[in-house]
Amino acid sequence: MDAEMMATQREQDTAEYLEKHKIIELMDNMTSMLFFYRPEKPREFLIEQLKRLQISKRSGMKGPNLFDDSNLNAVFGILDPTNQNYITFAQYKQALLTLGIKDINECPEGVGEDRISNKTFKTEAMQGLQRCSTTYEHL
Repeated sequence: MDAEMMATQREQDTAEYLEKHKIIELMDNMTSMLFFYRPEKPREFLIEQLKRLQISKRSGMKGPNLFDDSNLNAVFGILDPTNQNYITFAQYKQALLTLGIKDINECPEGVGEDRISNKTFKTEAMQGLQRCSTTYEHL
């Protein structure tokens, strides 16, 4: 096997490893939390967040994430500046993707009328964020 072929195999193995263990998503999440909270002791903060992820994965409890009810209300408010109390499915989908949620419910309550309520948006967002924070393997 020549050096180029070995490098290509090594790159492929690395990419598969990163994908399998969701390392990129984990690092994105941890980096975002560092920027958001700006802890005095970043190393200790990261260790604590990883411990919380482990506990949430084992127990099924809520894992750490950046968004709470007020943050999601703010996102919804930006999407609904005229206070109609609903957004379109396209807005819903784009907002969830922007929050980093990849496995989006394609049939949320209100999709038939193209009117997604704030309650439905927040429920779907929190469930999606929870799934994101508990999918890291081998923590």
